Amino acid sequence: MDNLESVVVVATLVPLPGQEEKVETALLEAVAATHEQDRGCELYAAHRSIRGKAGFVVIEKWSSADELQAHGAGKAFAALTAAVGGLLAEPLAATVLRSLPAGNGKLGVL
Repeated sequence: MDNLESVVVVATLVPLPGQEEKVETALLEAVAATHEQDRGCELYAAHRSIRGKAGFVVIEKWSSADELQAHGAGKAFAALTAAVGGLLAEPLAATVLRSLPAGNGKLGVL
């Protein structure tokens, strides 16, 4: 797949105080479900923030904007949003990015 067609997403989840473990559990379940169910997923990796704003970050790569849109309408994402519905201090935020390849081909694009 041409990297110019792919899209990268950085999603952040900020749990309410005391809800971190529940959000983490829901997030890890969503990772497994996304890997199994969603076509076009090239990367869907969860991270816990260790500096900066507390919470979790998911870095995603989709083969196309259409595949990302299908993920947003799919079962894995619906289950995640239902599971974290009352557990977040702010709405789940997602930034969708298109690569600007530069430099070394392996290092300059996700």
